[in-house]
Amino acid sequence: MSNKIRATFIEGDGVFRMVPAFVPVKFGAPGRRLKIHPDDYFAYGADAGTVMERWFCSVSGCRTKNEKRPDQGLSYVLAADGTQFLLKDAVAELKEDLIGKELQEKYGTFPVFAKFFDYETPLYFHFHPRKEIAEKVGCEAKPECYYFPPQLNNYSGRRSSTFFGFNKGVTREDVRECIEHFSDYDTHITDMSRAYNIQPGQGWYVPAGVIHAPGSLLTYEPQWGTDLNCVLENVVCGEVFDEHFMTDIVPDNVENRIDYIMDAIDWDANYEADFKEKYNLKALVLPETQKGLLERYVCYNNEFVTSKEVTIEPGCKVILKDKAAYGCVIVQGFGKFGKFEAEAVNLMRVGDQTADEYFVSKARATEGVLIENHSQVEPMVILQHFGPDNAVYRD
Repeated sequence: MSNKIRATFIEGDGVFRMVPAFVPVKFGAPGRRLKIHPDDYFAYGADAGTVMERWFCSVSGCRTKNEKRPDQGLSYVLAADGTQFLLKDAVAELKEDLIGKELQEKYGTFPVFAKFFDYETPLYFHFHPRKEIAEKVGCEAKPECYYFPPQLNNYSGRRSSTFFGFNKGVTREDVRECIEHFSDYDTHITDMSRAYNIQPGQGWYVPAGVIHAPGSLLTYEPQWGTDLNCVLENVVCGEVFDEHFMTDIVPDNVENRIDYIMDAIDWDANYEADFKEKYNLKALVLPETQKGLLERYVCYNNEFVTSKEVTIEPGCKVILKDKAAYGCVIVQGFGKFGKFEAEAVNLMRVGDQTADEYFVSKARATEGVLIENHSQVEPMVILQHFGPDNAVYRD
């Protein structure tokens, strides 16, 4: 395997072509914007759930295990000989040659990934616990960002707004009552929160500990490489959730689960008075360095994960340079990405290879990737996600 990984790395000149990784989910309803064939939403069997997520350049895998697909949530690389190997194994083999010295020494892996989640209905009101809570069940904290690509949001779903935090005046006793009666009746806990409209081309940063209920736009989510939730909303659009969705963060040896969950909530963060001003992200447009190249940071302002939207105008050829390794997906257009013929997906079958997803090594990112837009009329648009070695903050 070592020889295959290194041969593929050399053949791609420091760029890996990735294999699509889909994750089925057993709740919610599909938004049908992932560009997969209508017959493939149950591609892994009805018992596995509906395909509503695609994960990009993931070395973490799903917390909820699937006995039939133990590699669920892990990304594969297309090898030079047409076979496949795990990106996780490539990171372990190539180390800093792939991800750079900083990430290798501090994390020993590429600690972030990105996903599309595509729900026709909104998601439940939940939070991702902070580090000291997550570690007690073998996980990490999960800071995350949201961006809503215009190319994949021709339909806004059933509620294109997201709840964040608690309203002024909501007490801890109010919240506790909802948690105590999670299995008894519809607690309407989002009545205690405030919703913000979400729109294509817009972004948010959501720190670990902040309670949120994402809206129904297809969402590009660069995030830390973990998968742990505490769900506080028991009924969403008529769908009832079992109590284990709430108690998944609680260690087995804890007797009073309610007290534990109450203590796990980051109360200060959830009463943030200027939440939108602090966490809503307007695109940061970078100075033009080459004709036909537009770069905008769409997820930033944190120390964990960053995302950039790159646009190459029709008929243009550019060299894209970055200071860190990254994963990326092409959401519009076609042409070349490094040595590879590349194109956004129009319609795919689950299990088929695409030419839209790549992982770029630090050295190649620094030297630059040659990108050509072969369309005469349509821009080529790429979403990149970076780890903490490419942190970006607003002025």
